[in-house]
Amino acid sequence: MHLRLWHRLFLAFAVLSVAIIAGFVVWQQHSFRQGFSTYLNEVTLQRLQSTAERLGEAYAERGGSWDFLRGDAHAFDAYVDSFHLRHKAPIDELSPGPGVTQGELGMPPEPPSSNELRPPPGGPPPRGGASSRVLLVDAAGVVVVGDARIADAQDLLREVIRSGDTEVGSLLMRKIPPRAFGGSDLAFALAQRRAAIVAGSVALLVALGFAFALARWLLAPVRALASGMHALTAGDYARRIAAGGSAELGALARDFNRLAQTLEAHRDARRRWGADIAHELRTPLSVLRGEIAALQDGVRAPTAAAFDSLAVEGERLSGLIEDLYQLALADAGALEYRFELLDLAEVVRDAVQLHQRACADAGLALELSVPPDTLAVRGDARRLGQLLDNLIVNARRYTDAPGRIRIALARAQESAHLVVEDTPPGVPAESLPLLFDRLYRIDSSRARHSGGAGLGLAICRAIVEAHGGTIRSAASPLGGLSIFVDLPQATETLA
Repeated sequence: MHLRLWHRLFLAFAVLSVAIIAGFVVWQQHSFRQGFSTYLNEVTLQRLQSTAERLGEAYAERGGSWDFLRGDAHAFDAYVDSFHLRHKAPIDELSPGPGVTQGELGMPPEPPSSNELRPPPGGPPPRGGASSRVLLVDAAGVVVVGDARIADAQDLLREVIRSGDTEVGSLLMRKIPPRAFGGSDLAFALAQRRAAIVAGSVALLVALGFAFALARWLLAPVRALASGMHALTAGDYARRIAAGGSAELGALARDFNRLAQTLEAHRDARRRWGADIAHELRTPLSVLRGEIAALQDGVRAPTAAAFDSLAVEGERLSGLIEDLYQLALADAGALEYRFELLDLAEVVRDAVQLHQRACADAGLALELSVPPDTLAVRGDARRLGQLLDNLIVNARRYTDAPGRIRIALARAQESAHLVVEDTPPGVPAESLPLLFDRLYRIDSSRARHSGGAGLGLAICRAIVEAHGGTIRSAASPLGGLSIFVDLPQATETLA
């Protein structure tokens, strides 16, 4: 079964929540056992302290000898009652009420005085008595009473017995390990475990509910993006997605909207491009067909002037087709370039010299300013010559006579800076960014009369970008249009 993205995200959150909560419960139980064991050992040690005090007093009363307890488990149990070692309340928390004896409270009886009857020595130690769990040794470490194996244990509770300021013996008892609970202690530990499991289960349910809501909320923008992508693939470029916030998904939604806007603009441009091309091709073809029909019908005599007119329209149609072909090659990255180290100043001088006569015939003065030394760039001399030709022809077509066309080449920091500017008429400010678009003309009728189709500057931009440069337009201080071209200088030097 194929899982959707929000299903996988929810499962990831769920697995992570289960792992975290299970790990927390395990750690909590381990920590509880360790802490509870430490607590029980501390309570036991406190009770051993009170027992050690009583034994110290009895030791002094018996003449400074352990003979009254040596090997006598019954007598030892009279001093160390098992009640104190079952992890109940400390002895000083219990006091007998009126008419209640200490034995009824589970407290040890008062230590027997010298005139009281001593428990009979010998015989088996009482089952479960203190002597089976507590070991009494004298100051030299010799066992007095109790299970001698206790002394071999690794973890021991030790309480020193003093008579006055002198150490006369010790009480030894095994520490309670974390898992060796019994009786009420075990019941308490199990209750804590059940409480931890219940709390973990409730936390897990809350986490799963939160993970479900979070997965749905986080993936709502993703679902909107997926729907938008389906719309784009179906050709609906007008689809937009609400982009809120500054997170990654919001940025992705804004990028989607820009993509949709760009695709919509490209679709509209392609439609206009097709319509403009058809219109541009139809015009010279219509003229050719009309003039040919006039010649065929005898309306117009087949004179040299008539054939010259046909040739002009044919050249115009051929030039338009060639420009379209050049742009198509540039778009496909198939426009041929042969890059080599060359002097840009020489390329500019050659192009200006070719257009001197045509500009003079049009009543325009062509001025040139280039640096006296070489200006090395890496480029294609033929394409750069085509760039200069298009710029000069564009300026000549749209400059009123008498006028001027000024071309200046200078050395910038790391680039060669070329400026082509002319005298009026100028270009409206709103049209300046559109001059390099294909088939764009400020005045369609004037451009068509002068032979321009709005492709020359588009080809210029393609050539400049292929050389790694930039091209832009601005109002000229001479009153017309300025075209600025920046090409990167070559790191090598010409020989």
